[in-house]
Amino acid sequence: MRIIGLLFSALLVLSGCVSNSPRRAPPQSVQVQPQPPVDPSLWDSLPRPVAYDSLPGWQTADLAPGLSALTRSCEVFAVRAPQSLISNRAPWAGRHDDWAPACAALDVIGDAQSARAVMQALFTPVEIVAPDGQSRFTGYFEPTYEARLYPEPPFTEPVPGRPSDLITSSGKVYQTLPDGTRREYPIRAEITRNGVRPLAYAHPADVFFLQIQGSGRLILPDGRTLRAVYAANNGQPFRSTANWLLERGWISRGEASMTGIRAWMDRTTPERARRAMNANPRFVFFDIEPEGDPRLGPKGSFGVPLTPLGSMAVDLDYHAGGVPMFVQTTAPGLGGNWSGLVVSQDTGGAIKGAVRGDLYFGTGANAGARADTVNAPGRMWVLLPRAVAERIRMNSAARTSSTGPVILSP
Repeated sequence: MRIIGLLFSALLVLSGCVSNSPRRAPPQSVQVQPQPPVDPSLWDSLPRPVAYDSLPGWQTADLAPGLSALTRSCEVFAVRAPQSLISNRAPWAGRHDDWAPACAALDVIGDAQSARAVMQALFTPVEIVAPDGQSRFTGYFEPTYEARLYPEPPFTEPVPGRPSDLITSSGKVYQTLPDGTRREYPIRAEITRNGVRPLAYAHPADVFFLQIQGSGRLILPDGRTLRAVYAANNGQPFRSTANWLLERGWISRGEASMTGIRAWMDRTTPERARRAMNANPRFVFFDIEPEGDPRLGPKGSFGVPLTPLGSMAVDLDYHAGGVPMFVQTTAPGLGGNWSGLVVSQDTGGAIKGAVRGDLYFGTGANAGARADTVNAPGRMWVLLPRAVAERIRMNSAARTSSTGPVILSP
């Protein structure tokens, strides 16, 4: 049964006693400001749990990557305050102690058949439907780029380190000026014009796409590999470079991908390439770390290493971090129609909307080529512990017999 109605933004009303709980893992926690009251008219329709046989591809999907990712989420849940919410913005996801029994039961999973049975016993799917009917799934990866510690052609673009003048307050990003005042942090064009603190140097286009992906590995001439890990951004909105180029007729529809844009940058003038990059005002800063275990992906916003085709970036204004989801979409890089179990372990500046996901494909050129093919609508279900899903169902039923909005109390 497909749920028609409002996405989970209708479930944001909370009692004041939990309004300041952290919404992300401690490594990258952010301060969440109190949200305005929800319009009572938004409660006209609430999401309801659905049956597993309504999930296309559930019986044949490879659950192993998602289960591996979920195990990492459970390790984070286990060290958080039991009574605290998984997320302020998504209170429907419940408290950390709601997840403890399900996380403990994951230890009994053996083969693929038992995995499906255990998941069905522990979790209930709840479909997310955007009010405007829009959905979009894309892919991303951890790139590997040749780099230098000192500039030399063509490695002339600095990998930017987090600046000392960048501060975050009340969810906004500011630049502290020499006189002690502050202003909105500048856009990309001004930052690149004024210079940054270099951590390493790479090809200008490579640094640009490193910022789009949010992390990557830098390969030095002596064979060492470093990780460029996300540190901060300038708080400016993300704008699509592909759309900007299409509007000017500088690329064709078939070139509107990372591969196509990179090819265009290689054949155009440096001035035009810079102009195209500056069309996106968002600017990402990095830290440099040792590569560590090369088998592990970069850490996402949830604070754990990402799992190829087991981790997904979502909009944390709608969703809780660290929770399992089932996704159905299509792309050549996924073999056509694809369904899979993934976990919300990352976010991104371009990931906006309730049914919006960015699937993590892994590290390197092959992962990038596959990720570049994903850009299609699809469907999304959140898998919640049965007790949490039952709470949603009961509140939904109560709403149908009530004359006013139902206040969810996890």
